[in-house]
Amino acid sequence: MITYILAIIPGWLFGAVVNYLADVLPLRRRLTKPFCIQCDTTQNWINYLVWPRKCPTCGHTRSIRVWVVEVFYITASVLISIYPPPKLGYLMGILLLAYFGVVVLIDLEYRLIMHPVSIFGGVLGLVVGFLSVGWWRTLLGGVVGFGVMGMLYMLGVLIMNIVKRRRGPLADDVALGFGDVNLSGVLGLMLGWPVVLIGLVVAVLIGGFVSLIFILIKLITRKYQAFMALPYGPFLVLGAVILIYFRDLVLALIGG
Repeated sequence: MITYILAIIPGWLFGAVVNYLADVLPLRRRLTKPFCIQCDTTQNWINYLVWPRKCPTCGHTRSIRVWVVEVFYITASVLISIYPPPKLGYLMGILLLAYFGVVVLIDLEYRLIMHPVSIFGGVLGLVVGFLSVGWWRTLLGGVVGFGVMGMLYMLGVLIMNIVKRRRGPLADDVALGFGDVNLSGVLGLMLGWPVVLIGLVVAVLIGGFVSLIFILIKLITRKYQAFMALPYGPFLVLGAVILIYFRDLVLALIGG
């Protein structure tokens, strides 16, 4: 019981930080005081983080995402304190999960994987990789992750250019952007060689399955349009989360 209580507070703090970064970074491109997304008015920290979480100027209430994220990180903090990821421990485990949260939220809401976020992830990835698999496999994993996704990105650009020449201009909304290439390099550092290959395969399988369901729903509702795309960052992150937090189980299943 004491373990649970001690894990709740840092879990809430990490959730609050994830929400703050997802609110501020895409719109300000730097760390600033919190502000209302609706009217751009600066808010004090107590109002933003604790209560009433409503803009005193326009009355805009923060979205349900805020509560979902904080509940998620409180729950995750408790679970990680009991079952820390192999070789990483609680602090690195929750910090890594917070980084993943920032990446996923910004990509889902803005279709963007920011370069500063990728740079921070690269530094974090070096530490995580070194603790997990050592320097050599860490660096090789980063190169492979970046290289494989880079080739897929270039292939996608080539295909889109060919389609544009035949059908005319298309929407610029594509599933795989260069931010995903950077993210794959970061995740490659974290997973190391050769696990990065498993991570990419898992991400592709999950992405393909979710995309198929998405297309079917759009077809049923008659809202389908050609070349509709989902952000790919969350799939890459999910593949990495499975292999980092459940590494022993996954490798045992593969080996067994």
